[in-house]
Amino acid sequence: MDHHAVHAVEGTDPRLSITRSLPDSPAPLPPVLLLHGFGSSSRQNWIETGWVRLLNDAGRGVVMVDLPAHGESATPDDAGAYAPSRIRADILQALFDERVLPLRGDDPTSGVDIIGYSLGSRLAWEFGATQPETVRRMVLGGPGTADPLAAFDLEGAERFLAGGAPSQDPTTADLLRMAQAGPHADLPALLALVSAIKTEPFDPQGAVPKMPLLLVAGDQDDYAVGLEDLTRWAPDAVVTTLPGRNHTNAITSRVFKEAALAFLA
Repeated sequence: MDHHAVHAVEGTDPRLSITRSLPDSPAPLPPVLLLHGFGSSSRQNWIETGWVRLLNDAGRGVVMVDLPAHGESATPDDAGAYAPSRIRADILQALFDERVLPLRGDDPTSGVDIIGYSLGSRLAWEFGATQPETVRRMVLGGPGTADPLAAFDLEGAERFLAGGAPSQDPTTADLLRMAQAGPHADLPALLALVSAIKTEPFDPQGAVPKMPLLLVAGDQDDYAVGLEDLTRWAPDAVVTTLPGRNHTNAITSRVFKEAALAFLA
């Protein structure tokens, strides 16, 4: 794997960690951008779960981005670096750095496919809607119309980290648990990310991707609410449901992997 950093965007270095993994026998298809979830990382979400190996074995090149304050990316002091719109701009720069070309009908390797999970799915939905000339197909895991980070009890979480009682909001407590589960988690920086996301709440109906979409969720995923709305708004979306899976363990599902691989082929 080739591990490096993204270039500066408008004179500001986001210090994002970018990893590229190339197959031994490339297929005539575009690379796959992998976007992980809140409190996770490229390594946790995609490498340790076997996604990268699966994609490489199928001839797909992979580009992974660690989001700000996640994985091996930096924890910026600038609060604006955590805003979803800024993260999407940094991801676009990362793709330029990786020589991803705009879609061309005569070049099957042009553009990019995206697999996102949880927060990565939210970013992918918005990225696909705003960059239709770049994105060919997308697989969104654990998607929903709600924005749990926008509704996050930030003050309660800060009190808890300062030694107070846990937040009484179950979603906030669950997200904090996920964040704390990651190795070397920088919880103050993750709360800075939450604060920035609150300034740009998710509005899936306001900007809808038009490329083919596969929406994947466990049948026990409490965060994947509103899939019917997403499929109604997106003109070319289909759903795969994972029996017995929830938001935490859906990412390891073999059914998920096989459905994504087939859809992106």
